[in-house]
Amino acid sequence: MDKKKVAVPLVCHGHSRPVVDLFYSPVTPDGYFLISASKDSNPMLRNGETGDWIGTFQGHKGAVWSACLDTNALRAASGSADFSAKIWDALTGDVLHSFEHKHIVRACAFSEDTHMLLTGGFEKILRIYDLNRPDAAPREIEKSPGSVRTVTWLHSDQTILSSCTDMGGVRLWDVRSGKIVQTLETISPVTSAEVSQDGRFITTTDGSSVKFWDANHYGLVKSYNMPCAVESASLEPKYGNKFVTGGEDMWVRVFDFFTGEELACNKGHHGPVHCVRFTPVGESYASGSEDGTIRIWQLGPTNSDEQEAANANANGKTKVGVNDVARKIEGFQIPKDGQAEGQ
Repeated sequence: MDKKKVAVPLVCHGHSRPVVDLFYSPVTPDGYFLISASKDSNPMLRNGETGDWIGTFQGHKGAVWSACLDTNALRAASGSADFSAKIWDALTGDVLHSFEHKHIVRACAFSEDTHMLLTGGFEKILRIYDLNRPDAAPREIEKSPGSVRTVTWLHSDQTILSSCTDMGGVRLWDVRSGKIVQTLETISPVTSAEVSQDGRFITTTDGSSVKFWDANHYGLVKSYNMPCAVESASLEPKYGNKFVTGGEDMWVRVFDFFTGEELACNKGHHGPVHCVRFTPVGESYASGSEDGTIRIWQLGPTNSDEQEAANANANGKTKVGVNDVARKIEGFQIPKDGQAEGQ
């Protein structure tokens, strides 16, 4: 085997406790953005290409388990151990609305059309909030069989995907009927679920396994066993020919989607890797760790054979180029004024 080059990542400091969730916005007219959730209770917004800090969302009083951006990266959402989910103005850092829950909120997701927010957590209830009427009571889908760990939307907001902390499987819910229409069976609890950018695949991690499912027919497409327990995986969005994983051994690995061959192993984190995500343009990927840092790694050049195969696989889709990411704002941070930091 050829000796692999040592990758040097961009290291993003700022969080004082473990980073537990990462989310990239789609490409917007201002570039693309990265939001991170941390147990330090302060989600952070960054320039997705450079990793430069833009702002910190301050207002939660407990660990933040989940954070995401809407399609236009104009609003952020976060779910916290302080029993609330919050909507934020991503330009100013102001809280736009706080949705109170009766227990820890573990996951949240904006609908593709940006009009709804989905939340889930220890209450075992999936809630859909209408962001056009934020004071109205949410729609509740009650029958999650366990404490909710992950949530996301698919099929143009017609389907909800969720997984549980304490049992295996991914459940797919029909939004209209509120009923489970399919369960993707796994042995261990699913710690990460991602819908690919083209909507074709669902990428999940459970135990030491990474699985790829057909997002429309729900069949298992590929399943690979990893060298250790994995907590997160992400599929390269442009060509779909590689995926990255992170887990308890502190290393961030890159694999070939078609063969499962390990292509790179990136070392640098000083604690388990809780989350990995590809940028929307696929040229780099970010990892968040127990060590409180985010690292942004370059994928490296694709060889010509891969490029041709990937181009054929891309169904004629054109590359989205982002050369100059405009600064969305100069930076915001609400002063603490001596307030106690949430635990």
